[in-house]
Amino acid sequence: MNLDTWLVYLLASIGLSLSPGPNGLLALTHGAMHGPRKTLFTILGGSVGFIAVVALSMFGIGALLQTSLLWLTVMKWVGGAYLVWLGIQVWRSPPIGLPVPAAAAPRAGWSLFRQGLLSAVTNPKGLLFFAAFLPQFIDPARSLFVQFVVMAGTFALIEIGTELFIAHMAHRISPWLERVGRRFNQACGGVFIAIGVVLPLRQ
Repeated sequence: MNLDTWLVYLLASIGLSLSPGPNGLLALTHGAMHGPRKTLFTILGGSVGFIAVVALSMFGIGALLQTSLLWLTVMKWVGGAYLVWLGIQVWRSPPIGLPVPAAAAPRAGWSLFRQGLLSAVTNPKGLLFFAAFLPQFIDPARSLFVQFVVMAGTFALIEIGTELFIAHMAHRISPWLERVGRRFNQACGGVFIAIGVVLPLRQ
């Protein structure tokens, strides 16, 4: 992956990580209930889950590439259309309203890790999203495994940083989302629409 492509992928991953989703909501809830230090288990579990989903998506795409490079072009355009559709759904979605709960009874770190992991791997929209998102950045002339390490590692680090911030700011972010959540959703939806329109056109 060349530097220009990686920088575009980095910006797109930041937009994805900031958009409303089940793992971000889980980090927000656990941050309020158990504190940011304990929520790190939840966040790490989710990151492992995302790496697994990225692996499944990328190596599934790699299997198609072995059949024909035409499939990559088809997947880019179908994926772009899906990202535009997803962006419209996010744009139109109501703001997240989450009453921040009081501190809960202590839970084992493994239990929180498992919940974060399951939240990432059992969300069918996650696999569908990455199947649409990743073909925009795959270079069939380069090692698929190296690209997987770079893409999965980049996304996991961004997700960990974003969710740690959410967990630390749980008591402040929830009221803020209730106030400006619709505009926030529109911004995130706009990012998805832009990715879906622009990236399939890149050579």
